[in-house]
Amino acid sequence: MKKAFITLLLFFIWSAQYTTAQSVSAQRNNRTDITKWISSHFGKGKVPPFSFIYNGTPSGKFITKWKYSASKLPADEQGGEKTRFAYSDPKTGLEVACDVTCFADFDAVEWVLHFTNKGQGNTPKISQVQDADIRFSFPQKGLTMLYANGSTSSRSDFALKEKAFQPGDTLSLRPKGGRSSGLILPFFCIESPDSKQGVVTSIGWTGGWKARFTATSENALSMTSGIETLASYLEPGESIRTSSVVFCFWNSDNRFDGTNKFRRLIMAHHSRKINGQTAIYPYLIGFSWGDPKPCNEYSCLTAKMALALLERQQMFGLKAGASWLDAGWYVGADDFANNKSWINTVGNWEVNREHFPNGLKEVADAVHKMGRKFLLWFEPERVYTGSIWHQKFPQWLLKREGSKNFLMNLGNEEACNYVSKFIGDFIEENGVDIYRQDFNILPEPFWAEADKPDRKGMTEVKYITGLYKFWDYLLQRFPNLLIDNCASGGHRLDWETTLRSIPLWRTDDCYYNDPSDMQCHGYGINLFLPQTGTGMGNPDKSDKYSLRSSLASTVVFNWKILTYRENFLNMQACQKEFEATRNYFLEDYYPLTGVKNTDAKDNWLAYECYRPSDKSGILVAFRHHDNKQDSITVQMQGVQDDISYRLTNADTQQTQICSGRQLKKGFGLKLDKPDTSLLYYFKAQ
Repeated sequence: MKKAFITLLLFFIWSAQYTTAQSVSAQRNNRTDITKWISSHFGKGKVPPFSFIYNGTPSGKFITKWKYSASKLPADEQGGEKTRFAYSDPKTGLEVACDVTCFADFDAVEWVLHFTNKGQGNTPKISQVQDADIRFSFPQKGLTMLYANGSTSSRSDFALKEKAFQPGDTLSLRPKGGRSSGLILPFFCIESPDSKQGVVTSIGWTGGWKARFTATSENALSMTSGIETLASYLEPGESIRTSSVVFCFWNSDNRFDGTNKFRRLIMAHHSRKINGQTAIYPYLIGFSWGDPKPCNEYSCLTAKMALALLERQQMFGLKAGASWLDAGWYVGADDFANNKSWINTVGNWEVNREHFPNGLKEVADAVHKMGRKFLLWFEPERVYTGSIWHQKFPQWLLKREGSKNFLMNLGNEEACNYVSKFIGDFIEENGVDIYRQDFNILPEPFWAEADKPDRKGMTEVKYITGLYKFWDYLLQRFPNLLIDNCASGGHRLDWETTLRSIPLWRTDDCYYNDPSDMQCHGYGINLFLPQTGTGMGNPDKSDKYSLRSSLASTVVFNWKILTYRENFLNMQACQKEFEATRNYFLEDYYPLTGVKNTDAKDNWLAYECYRPSDKSGILVAFRHHDNKQDSITVQMQGVQDDISYRLTNADTQQTQICSGRQLKKGFGLKLDKPDTSLLYYFKAQ
């Protein structure tokens, strides 16, 4: 199989620092001409950087002989120049269209494949679709890749991992069970340290993908990625899309300049837009999570209680951008006598009128009156046995032998249209501003059971395409709507979902209430994703250590304000500190204590958020429970050598002034006790 060869040449030499519309990329003088890169890889007569097997033959052997065309596509609000490169087989009528987007301001390229049967009969089998089939070649020897765990609802969620490649080494990665970031986060930073260059890449497929990285020499790394199970023919007129991929090229002696460039790419071109601007998600506060057993989630909440809690939050001066109503508001979730709960009544998407006699709009109106948005939880894909949707729509449900759960088949056009309109109408009628979608099931076995023997992977392909259609319908119908992507906490994070949503609850490990777990999660996931949220540790805690452990661009405060155990003045202080720090996560992020064993219990964790836009930042550090070392020295990054910065300790208010050169050389941190934290604010003088 032929592969596309990429040499990361230094096309332009710039005498000044590279400036984007978002911020300044420090320590970077060279750029890749991405427009020229695209034309050299997708030009006529070129073997493109993707591949597949068609009728038993690798595409590299025939695709340059197929009919070729290139046409411009309309621009959208995300920006970038879009081109469709189409390859058509005159014999069978199969067209392979590759939609390529050039983000010249970030030296980045994205593409997605569409296979369409324009013939009169079934196509031959299409298999082993590699949406990326590419080789990176660097001037110097030495190859590493930095990536992260996905979510498993544990302390090790999003822990950073590093692979140093030797010639012949191979690393194969795939998520668990058909959710795109179960086990592995599909974001990867490839680096040639001695060449001072690399590429950050991500896969866009919210199902089962597979990626394989192979060191073909001391200075070359090949990558293939695609939907793992796809092997099928297409019927006449049938069209499918496959996974998208993105490559963001960077040149620097610091790989975190590369990951920060990628974070800025997401903010500029691959995030939810409202009125043409990147949507910044609000922070949230819940109603009454954790009521007496057997209550669970929000299954015992009533309208009167919700309104009283809103009044109480206002009385105590507790702020939020949104109020959070999670699972359990629907019919049957409080039928504890019959062993029912929120989890085994999904599919009963009718408001529990005993708890909310006037519907949820009454609560939403009160939330809006306080100047907040209203978040509501749904799990429309999973349908439990005996539920309303199970009884009403059996023809739309995918089953798995021995399971009491079903999947609402979003790959079925009628089902997808029904769910889209139903949820859209519910959002409109109940005043929902943030639609929270959960997904507490592994879909892969359901898809496999529904596949026909000669149509492997087609159920998944159409299902995931239907998911995107559903979300896009909601976002188009409601221009100000935000989507919270949960999926058991962070199991569906990929390039495609960043365009439509963020995870406000990035891991279900929040439930286990160890603040240091939250530190580990944030330390890793922030490397690639600028907007994420998490629960703030223990709902009975309102101390600075717990708050700082959950710092991110957003957070969910789960405080119970009906107990004497906590002090609402502490809650106010936590909110004030969060408001002062949250926007720093939207620009550059630097882990300062390394990328190995980031989930250990005997280490220090320290990171820096730096805003090139105003030359300010924060430095956050933690000493973990089993650590014996009361001080460390970190080398700060992002700061400029010839600028002086004033650093202020948030706890003591003591200040000191250091040059950027001094901070890069080393800045000392000291904590006398384990399970404590430091927060410094710094700003250029």
